[in-house]
Amino acid sequence: MAWFVYLARCADDTLYCGITNDVDARLAAHNAGKGARYTRARRPIELVLAQRCVGKRHAMRVEYRVKQLTRAQKQALLAAPATFRDVTKPSRRASAR
Repeated sequence: MAWFVYLARCADDTLYCGITNDVDARLAAHNAGKGARYTRARRPIELVLAQRCVGKRHAMRVEYRVKQLTRAQKQALLAAPATFRDVTKPSRRASAR
């Protein structure tokens, strides 16, 4: 099963990062008010970037890394989507397990 890390832009122009195995269904859930608490008050949201990951565990790690970035760093990812691959590369440590 494919897992994705995604960035969505909320109505208040903030960015939300999450993981899912079905991007379309997850965005629909967010916009229906059934997604994360953060997005419920910031609807509608729109997908701005999605990246496929090796598996759920990897997606969770990437999500954590992205959430540690500043807003400016997240904006830089959006400006150059190819750099998102650098964030999503499995670490040596993760691939050794």
